[in-house]
Amino acid sequence: MPPPTRLYLIRHGQSAGNAQGRFGGHGTTPLSELGVAQAEATAKALAKEKIDAIFSSDLLRAIQTAEPLAREIGVEVRTSPAFRERHVGVLEGLTFDESRERHPKDYYALVNRNVHHVITGGESYRQLLLRITSELDSIVSEHRGRRIAIFSHTGAICFLTLHLLGAIHRNTKQTPWLITSNCGINRFEFRGPRNVRVLALNDTRHLSSITGNDSFAAK
Repeated sequence: MPPPTRLYLIRHGQSAGNAQGRFGGHGTTPLSELGVAQAEATAKALAKEKIDAIFSSDLLRAIQTAEPLAREIGVEVRTSPAFRERHVGVLEGLTFDESRERHPKDYYALVNRNVHHVITGGESYRQLLLRITSELDSIVSEHRGRRIAIFSHTGAICFLTLHLLGAIHRNTKQTPWLITSNCGINRFEFRGPRNVRVLALNDTRHLSSITGNDSFAAK
């Protein structure tokens, strides 16, 4: 029997926009000072996992989070726009309060996770799901039996995780929200095309010395 494929979905470290409570979307906001420290701690933790391939969203905050691991283990970061956050259109760069006041229809559809609503100037959760799952399927097929790290964003990781859990399908209209903290890690194991094991959700043990956050679930 071939070895299982391991998948690590890692949210980027805290960005300047996160620190200000703003929607990041496709914006180019960099990591904050805390985010840089989180990325370094994450690299040290994942270096022990024998990662074979590193992929990242092509947005700055994700690339900056992936780079310390790439240096640590000598593996190139391969970037893809498919792993970008949901394009939030007119909400990009706004705080939650500003979004609610200026664009209430888009805001409430987003926070209520209306899967089909296309944000003005942006995209729907369904469109996000289509692009990230297509890219994931291609990568897993190419790297079967290996260990794959993907650095992405909270919405993208939430919907990838729902997909892997079988919790979203053609007729889904609304979904729960799965929280992934900055530099939290979701771990999966593939033992066959339809045999997916959840090893951990939002694992932040490696960040406890930085943030005091010790979240760990679904082991």
